[in-house]
Amino acid sequence: MNAITTIKCPQCRKETTLAGNPYRPFCSQRCKMIDLGTWADEGYRIPGEKAPESGDEEPGDE
Repeated sequence: MNAITTIKCPQCRKETTLAGNPYRPFCSQRCKMIDLGTWADEGYRIPGEKAPESGDEEPGDE
């Protein structure tokens, strides 16, 4: 038996197959590009302390 694995697109939540899908885990190029744009616009963030800007010195760095 060949079971077809289906998942929900992380962008639009539409069900899509993994096998033979060049855009996986997305359902289409459109959803893939929307997600890429969100990353590029810094719409997704990883929680934590802000990293120092280049040129900024930490206290005690002399």
